[in-house]
Amino acid sequence: MIIMKYNIVNLIIKTDSKLTASPAKVRGFFGNIYKDFPILHNHYANDRFLYSYPYVQYKIINGEIVVVGIDEGADLIKKIAPELSVLSLDKEYNITEKLIHEKEMDIKPSSEEKHYKFLTPWLGLNQKNYQKYSHTNDWKDKKEILNKILVGNLLSMSKSLGIIVNKKLYAKTHFNEKIVKYKGVKMNAFTGEFKIYYDIPDFFGLGKGVSQGFGCVKQIIDEE
Repeated sequence: MIIMKYNIVNLIIKTDSKLTASPAKVRGFFGNIYKDFPILHNHYANDRFLYSYPYVQYKIINGEIVVVGIDEGADLIKKIAPELSVLSLDKEYNITEKLIHEKEMDIKPSSEEKHYKFLTPWLGLNQKNYQKYSHTNDWKDKKEILNKILVGNLLSMSKSLGIIVNKKLYAKTHFNEKIVKYKGVKMNAFTGEFKIYYDIPDFFGLGKGVSQGFGCVKQIIDEE
C-alpha cells in the first residue's frame, strides 16, 4: 500500500459575538479578499470552477469558524492567518482569538474499523441518485444506497488527493434524514454516524458542499 502523508492545518477563529452567518458567507469573505488565490474559493476567471476536492474548507462548529487547509491550502492558511482581524460577513465580527493546529497525517484505508460522526449535515444525494433513493420504499434498501454513496464520496476524495485505494470499502451507517438549504434550494441531508476501514482526518468533508461546511466528519474514539 502506498502511504500518503498530508500536511493539515485547522485554523480556529473566535469572534466577539455569536456567529449568525453561514460557512458560505465565510468562504465568500475569503474569496473576495484573496481573489488571486483560487484555492480559497474554488473558481477561476470567466466563471470557470475547480471541481476537485477542495484543499481549503470552511466550517462553523459550536459557534466557531474552522478553516481546514490541506498541503498548499495549509501553507496559504498559515500565511494569511496573521492578517485577519475583522470578518465582514452578514455583519462585522471582531476576531478575538486565532488558534492554528497543524499536523502531518496519513490519509488511507485502515487495518482497523474507525468510527465517525457528521458534525454538519451530509449532502450525499445528487439529482441522479435522489430519484433512486426516493423511489425505494424499503428502509434497508435505502440504507444500502446511502452506504454505497458514502463509500463513493470517500473514493472521490481519495482520487482527488492522489490516494490509491486498493481494497474494497464497506460502510456501516446510522443516519437520520433532515431538510437543509444548499445554494438556496431545499435538499435532503443526513446526520448521524458511520464506521469504515479508513483514516479520515477530523473536520474533513464528504459529499456535496464540502467547501461550504457540509459533511464535516469527526472521529469517535470508542472505549474498549
